[in-house]
Amino acid sequence: MQNALRRFKADIFQALAHPTRVAIVEVLCEGEVSAGGLIERLGVEQANLSQHLAVLRAKRIVVNRKEGNQVFYSIRSRHLIAVLQAMRLYFEEHLNEVVEMLTEIQQASIPTNPAGEVS
Repeated sequence: MQNALRRFKADIFQALAHPTRVAIVEVLCEGEVSAGGLIERLGVEQANLSQHLAVLRAKRIVVNRKEGNQVFYSIRSRHLIAVLQAMRLYFEEHLNEVVEMLTEIQQASIPTNPAGEVS
C-alpha cells in the first residue's frame, strides 16, 4: 500500500513538473475557466495548452465539461490548492534562508578598521 501511495504522489508531482501546468492549475484555483480563457490568461498557443491539459486530465488533476462549443476546466479536488499553498510557503522559507545567507556573506566581507568601525 505504501508503494502505491508513493507512486501516486510521484505521478502527481511529475504532472506538475512543468511551469505551464503549474500556471494552469494556479489559474484554475480561482475557479472554472474556459480553454479560451486559459489561452488568453496564460498567453500560450492552443496546441501547447491542449498538450498540457491532456497531461493534467490523465492524472485526474483537472476535469472538464462541455457547454456548446466551449470546454471549461476546473480543479478536480480543492486539496491540491492546499498542496500548492504549502509549496509557496516552502519556497518563501527557502528564499528567506538565502537572503539570510547573503546578508551574512555581505557583512563578513565589509572591511573594518582597527577600532571595529566600518571603513
